[in-house]
Amino acid sequence: MARKSRKTKPSRLTHFDEAGRAQMVDVSAKPATERIAVASGHVTVARQTMRLIRAGQVKKGDVLSVAELAGIMGAKRTHELIPLCHPLALSALSVVLKPNLRQSRIDITATVKTTGPTGVEMEALTAVSVAALTVYDMCKAVDRGMVLGDIRLEHKSGGKSGTYERGR
Repeated sequence: MARKSRKTKPSRLTHFDEAGRAQMVDVSAKPATERIAVASGHVTVARQTMRLIRAGQVKKGDVLSVAELAGIMGAKRTHELIPLCHPLALSALSVVLKPNLRQSRIDITATVKTTGPTGVEMEALTAVSVAALTVYDMCKAVDRGMVLGDIRLEHKSGGKSGTYERGR
């Protein structure tokens, strides 16, 4: 596991107070900086399911477009889904789904940007997760064997902890 960061990990978990109670981290003293996060994942589908998706023949509609929109909507609601996550004003958000014919899967990438006192990693990861769940929901009538996989942070920049790049 290669990780690159300018700072070391905190010595304690920040979402717990001294008594061990859950708390939302106070970010009011942190400066607002540009923050970007990129996450990825995929949904492996049967070859016949891939043909239906590409041909626009899934009964529930355009799988890729609906899943992209669902991912965007999910990212915007991350603070409602993840306890102790701050509500953020997102300044840019994209979710892209691409068929990967060789591996019979839909590759998903989410890029999220804000200027604020805390990062957008959770929003990017939520976008990928919700998009993947939407692909599953829309295609489950023809393929219950789909596998959601490798949902992970690829990049994050901004803030005190610096830049992280997967694989570097």
